[in-house]
Amino acid sequence: MNAESAKRRAGRKVAARDFTATPRGKARPRSAGPADRQLIADLVAANRVLAREGVLDGWGHVSVRHDQDSSRYLLSRSLAPEFVRPGDILEFDLDNNAVDDRGHGLYTERFLHGEIYKVRPDVVAICHCHAPPVIPFGVIDVPLKPMYHRAAFIALGVPIFEIRDAAGMTDLLIRNPALGAALAKSISDKPAVLMRGHGATVVAPSLPRLVGRSIFLALNATLQAQAMIMTGGGAINYLDPEEARLIEAREGYGLGRAWEAWKRKALKSGGR
Repeated sequence: MNAESAKRRAGRKVAARDFTATPRGKARPRSAGPADRQLIADLVAANRVLAREGVLDGWGHVSVRHDQDSSRYLLSRSLAPEFVRPGDILEFDLDNNAVDDRGHGLYTERFLHGEIYKVRPDVVAICHCHAPPVIPFGVIDVPLKPMYHRAAFIALGVPIFEIRDAAGMTDLLIRNPALGAALAKSISDKPAVLMRGHGATVVAPSLPRLVGRSIFLALNATLQAQAMIMTGGGAINYLDPEEARLIEAREGYGLGRAWEAWKRKALKSGGR
């Protein structure tokens, strides 16, 4: 067995283990109809880009609102993100029930998607990740701050979700609607939330901006940690709030170039 075959088999094993199915005997929601093919293609690309950039690992997931109905969203079946393809995309209602799971396993933590979409009409796409650079900032009393222009959105605030406050001792996973609602309350109107001992959830008004925010959140965490070491705890010249506001006012400028480059590399490099 070659290395690529082994990698694919590992991805399938993750998919088989990490799921919960739609409850049997429960009426399935009605479909909003076929989603736009380009939207599905972009959702596949977002999964693959974020896996290639190291934001997503064998776990983590990306969703997007259905283009025909804002009370529906699209999310892959339970699968390692780098292996997602169009046929893996399923439709869900905001109570996180699959319209048709086609016999596939579903992501255990899909509840965070529907619960955020319920309370954030401005959000079109969501990423849940375990990017290593952000983990330390969820367990120390040092807030993430914007180091450079690509991460200016961090100035809007990145709170920390403490699951103990919502449910006491747990396995840290967002396993039910109540925990999804607690996470949605924690993120409030912010672009991202850190999840103590777990990872992060990022939201955005489009898939390209979601991918950019997810990449630059992790990169900013790396740069901030480096700066903290270099200064030995001394002052760091972060972006000024007004600078961040001006940058956010034109967020997305030039993003199309990066989005197309990310997609081309990720879709060319593999998957199933």
